[in-house]
Amino acid sequence: MYCFDVGPIRPPSEAQSLLIRVQRNCPWNRCEFCNVYKGTAFERKTADEVKADIDRAATFYGERTRAVTTAFLQDANALMIAADDLVEIIRHLKSRFPRVDRITTYARGSTAARKSVGELRRLREAGLSRVHVGLESGSSAVLKMMNKGVTPEQFIEGGRKIREAGLSLSEYVMPGLGGREMWREHAVETAAALNRIDPDFIRLRSLSVRPGTPLHERMKRGGFTPLTEEETVREIRLFIENLDGIGSRVVSDHLLNLLQEVEGKLPEEKQDMLDAVDRFLALDPAGKENFMLGARLRYYHGVDDMNEEGRFAFVDSILRRIKRELNEDGYPAGYTIEDFLRKKMESVV
Repeated sequence: MYCFDVGPIRPPSEAQSLLIRVQRNCPWNRCEFCNVYKGTAFERKTADEVKADIDRAATFYGERTRAVTTAFLQDANALMIAADDLVEIIRHLKSRFPRVDRITTYARGSTAARKSVGELRRLREAGLSRVHVGLESGSSAVLKMMNKGVTPEQFIEGGRKIREAGLSLSEYVMPGLGGREMWREHAVETAAALNRIDPDFIRLRSLSVRPGTPLHERMKRGGFTPLTEEETVREIRLFIENLDGIGSRVVSDHLLNLLQEVEGKLPEEKQDMLDAVDRFLALDPAGKENFMLGARLRYYHGVDDMNEEGRFAFVDSILRRIKRELNEDGYPAGYTIEDFLRKKMESVV
């Protein structure tokens, strides 16, 4: 058990980082697709409270503080803290964990847009290394439907300020967020926004519609049609195809992504990413079904893994067993292995 305050989430890239909670929960907490902070109230923490928590963390780690090299500031929007206070917190963190050389945090695009480049530069000089922003979509219609509370223009302004201040920037994109109704607009306009930001990283995190979220209720009413796995892959292809004139690295580092091999540096590896997508799209229906299960079991990383001796047959044996059990359990007609996998993925954060 932690003796210091730790929040519920962090980026996959911060899995090994020290987690320091500089505020609790999310000040917006209205995004239709998100269930992380639903039912909680936003709480501010003073700089002194956070510094005391850092002291407790240092006591907890003891001599192991020398092994801590990365830290992540939680929860959803640390940049809303006054620059002077955040500088004080970062400096104290570095004093108690002297080997920390990377400090990162989440931020809302609208908050970043309100910050001056000078304030952001001061945070970098104090020790902040990277800002993670949940862009999700560059389409104003999709952002409005999802009640994101930020416009594409604010995302662009905030992202460009972060880059100008010399901070590393990760922008998160959510394939599938436009549903079948707006998938094309979502893909093309998200790419257009990122072309204007040119972030260091573009991180893909495919949509999973979670029970208990407003989006799940919208879906049940027929107001949102989720994409199939294949439709999501086609959307990702269109998105990558429209990324142009930037030097970002596309990263697929989350379990919700079917094609985790779709990664690479723009522009030189753009065709490699498109080729990876096309290898999946070229599979016959049985091959796609086999890959979906194998990838979700983390048995396949890329489509070419299916060609290794015995792999396809092994996954196929599991697939046949699942189908047999589904039939025995009396699932409704038309229930597919994809429906089964989608249900399993609902618990992935």
